[in-house]
Amino acid sequence: MLRALRRRVLTPNVRETQLARRGFHVKNEEAKNQLETVGATFLQGYAYAVEARSAAEAEEWLQTIPRAFRGFAYEGAGMGAAMLDAFTGSQKRLNGFLNGEGRHHDYMILVGVGWAMARLPKFLWPDVNEYDPLLRWLVLDGYGFHQAYFRTDDYVRDPEREHPFSWGAGYDEYSQRAIDQGIGRALWFVGGTDPDVVAGLIAAYPEHRHPDLYAGSGLACTYAGAADEHELRRFAEHAGEHFPNLAQGSAFASEAREKAGLTIDHTHVAARVLCGGRTPAQAAQVCTDLIPAMREAGDRAEGPAFETWRQRIAADISTVPYVQKGATA
Repeated sequence: MLRALRRRVLTPNVRETQLARRGFHVKNEEAKNQLETVGATFLQGYAYAVEARSAAEAEEWLQTIPRAFRGFAYEGAGMGAAMLDAFTGSQKRLNGFLNGEGRHHDYMILVGVGWAMARLPKFLWPDVNEYDPLLRWLVLDGYGFHQAYFRTDDYVRDPEREHPFSWGAGYDEYSQRAIDQGIGRALWFVGGTDPDVVAGLIAAYPEHRHPDLYAGSGLACTYAGAADEHELRRFAEHAGEHFPNLAQGSAFASEAREKAGLTIDHTHVAARVLCGGRTPAQAAQVCTDLIPAMREAGDRAEGPAFETWRQRIAADISTVPYVQKGATA
């Protein structure tokens, strides 16, 4: 009863993920259902994380979620675990996920931690130095997604507005870029998976932010889906000179689904269109092959290793015939 009460008290209301409540664009009923199912599944994973006796029990429940949406459940579980740990003064639940079956979903779990940061006072934020030095920037991706999703007026409808941010990991300038990657991912939801609407939202931001926004949107359109091949090609055309960033985000999504064993039909379509005719496994291999050497050393003087990795992926994944075709279409 106490655990059920904890779940009820800590879990956000599913109504908060409905497109009408958020004021997001509705492309069609199919896309609406897809995005709302993503939101509901995220909260299901969150609830499992805060109600279960242990991370292992929560993972047993998470494995019952349909494959297409299980990654979003793990994202929610990452948020739930971070929230629970913040209130109990430990990192037991989150570490349980990252050291258990959740290690196959580490991208999504770390993004979920960023959601928790957006809801917690700063003194309860988790210690960023506890995380993988390469992947910890995904936490800020999650933070940015949350802010654009729930504070849409400030972060999306007022694109010129600045939001200074520091989280104690250094590279404050890059922190803003990592947050933009999350905002770009959220724009796929705000724009209702309509490539024309999403591209219009990105265009309203200052030009220097477009590469990271397209990278985030590329991840979302590949991982969350709800766009057909024709729409994905149109989105690639909208990206123009930022196509390599869009492709990099798509490759990240392919790697996240492949690593977790959650690849679906849409992943194949998106990888073929945005990653130069590659399969999701081939796109994922590009990501793993280009991980910076000496990963354990973490960030370096010239900037975060995470950004070095992203640049290498963008350069490699986009040097394919499709880019030339897209450029002349």
